[in-house]
Amino acid sequence: MEKLSVRYEEVLGFERDPDWFLLKLQEEVGELTQAYLQLTGRAREKGLGAEEIRAGFHQEFADVFCQLILFARQHDVDLEREIERKWLVHEA
Repeated sequence: MEKLSVRYEEVLGFERDPDWFLLKLQEEVGELTQAYLQLTGRAREKGLGAEEIRAGFHQEFADVFCQLILFARQHDVDLEREIERKWLVHEA
């Protein structure tokens, strides 16, 4: 993911500063929201069929997930440890 993100930065000629990581994550959450609205019939289909809409919705999860990981790395967050501390502590 990091290599692809760096390449994206190089090709488009901008700096991936701390603000960019958060703003890009927010952009991807917005795209997931748009895809969900399409999936649930509350947004224009834009000429897409049901399978294309469903596939787009699924793909947006990957974008959000990857951007979240990149944002966490930018801030030295150990996601695995934090999931254990926040979510899995209640497992027993």
